[in-house]
Amino acid sequence: MAAFLVVILAAAVTFDVMLGSAWEASLRNEIERNLVQKTQLLAHRVETDRTGHSLADIAAQEGQAAGARVTIIDPAGHVLADSESTPGAIENVSQRKEFAAALSGQVGVDQRRSATVGTPFLYVAVPISGGAVRLAYPLSDVEAVSQQVRRRLGLASGFTLLFALVVAAVAAIWSARRLERIVNVAGRIADGDLQARILETSPDEIGRVAGAIDKTARRVEQSFAAVLSSQRQLETLLNSMQDAVIAVSADGLVQWANQPMDRLVRQGTRLHQPVVETIRDPDFLAAVKEATTAREVKTARATSIVHGRTFDVTAAPLPDGGAVAVLRDLTETERVEKTRRDFIANVSHELRTPLTSIQGYAETLLDSTTDNAGPSREFLEIIRKNSARMSRLTEDLLTLARVESGETRFEVEPVPPAELLHDAEESFREIARSHGIDLQIKDLQIQDGPNPDSQNHDSPIQHLRSVRADREAIHQVFSNLIDNALKYGASGGRIVLGARAVPHAVEFFVQDFGAGIASEHLPRLFERFYRVDKARSRESGGTGLGLAIAKHIMIAHGGSIRAESDLAHGSTFLFTLPTA
Repeated sequence: MAAFLVVILAAAVTFDVMLGSAWEASLRNEIERNLVQKTQLLAHRVETDRTGHSLADIAAQEGQAAGARVTIIDPAGHVLADSESTPGAIENVSQRKEFAAALSGQVGVDQRRSATVGTPFLYVAVPISGGAVRLAYPLSDVEAVSQQVRRRLGLASGFTLLFALVVAAVAAIWSARRLERIVNVAGRIADGDLQARILETSPDEIGRVAGAIDKTARRVEQSFAAVLSSQRQLETLLNSMQDAVIAVSADGLVQWANQPMDRLVRQGTRLHQPVVETIRDPDFLAAVKEATTAREVKTARATSIVHGRTFDVTAAPLPDGGAVAVLRDLTETERVEKTRRDFIANVSHELRTPLTSIQGYAETLLDSTTDNAGPSREFLEIIRKNSARMSRLTEDLLTLARVESGETRFEVEPVPPAELLHDAEESFREIARSHGIDLQIKDLQIQDGPNPDSQNHDSPIQHLRSVRADREAIHQVFSNLIDNALKYGASGGRIVLGARAVPHAVEFFVQDFGAGIASEHLPRLFERFYRVDKARSRESGGTGLGLAIAKHIMIAHGGSIRAESDLAHGSTFLFTLPTA
């Protein structure tokens, strides 16, 4: 409204000033043109009638006819005759602009206020022979008319201004109400009322803005509905899980938790509160913190969340900071696993005595029988062989159960890698020789130790750093690997043992040059009872537990074990031990 007022007022003032000035200028020009014509007629009469009439009479007559003051002047500026005054009472007019212009042969025009009367006059002088004639027209009537015209213009402008202000006020109020409605609807949308609409149909700019807001609100409503539906589905999915799930913000506050999480903690999940007020387990808190800071998935084992229960914790970082943690209850799984291990260990332990008795009686009967080729001896040999195989199986099962349960305590100490290799080589040297196989130690490896002189150069195994290991346990690993190489890689005629340095560890290997193992079998080689060639394994008397035992021994040492193989190029089994 203020802008409208300024524009209308400026237009009215400009209109009044320009129109009044233009009208006054036009009136003055018309008066000046008429006065020039009358002055020229006066000059003509003076020229033609000055011999028949006196100059005074001519001035009086012409002044009354023209309605203006007539003055006849000689070349020196002295007044010869005047229609309103005696010539002697008028001062010399030689310095007047209009007289000077007339003496130079031109029509002189000037406007000034009379000093004697105090009224503005328009003076026009025309040259004649022997001087000039001048008409003086009073402009007081022009000023009065101009003032009257200006008053009327002002009155008309006032009415126009008032009418324009009314129209502008109506337009401003109408526009303001439209804009206020847009602001109100936008505020409702910002407050969450996504169904609010302006429903403006006008094609002007405000209407287009309202239409754009309505279109945006519809899209936001659709997007929000999709997000809400997705959130409900996700909540339903997470609440239907058996595992507890909790989301933690970057500053350690609980953002969300599913129903199993609420049931898990006795005091319930405290939303928007520090996570330590809900779960106080240090391993859980450490995993969540590491996942938040390192932006990596972290795992942990929590045992103090609920008394007597164990949870596997997996914490993963969230895109906007923080982490989400999944707690899987392992109590029943561990109980079943422990029951299984105890069952296997108990059965294996209980079977040792009867199997030993069967094997002993079978060997005794074999030694006492005299029928070397009869069926009795053949049956006794089958009994002895299978009882021996069952004895080995029970021993391996008992060993595996003890290693898995942690019952077996390893005496870990610093051991030079060369000693472990030489112990294994000495134990199997004669057995390999009896099979026609060359068992040897590869004496060179790539050294990456701190010695700069030997870095990236071949050096003896004796220069490798010592490893942390239990001698007997590692000897058992070598025994299982070499025994497998003798059984399944004998066709290569050679078995190589060796070791090489890797970052923070030493990697040992047992390599044969036999038929090799197909790639689809490699991921499952270390599972219990898994056999690549089941028929051949039964013929060789294998139990299928040797590699599983080696795997769990490596896990207990903080190392790892793996296999590499190509068909027709042999196999290599590698395991690592951390350096001392």
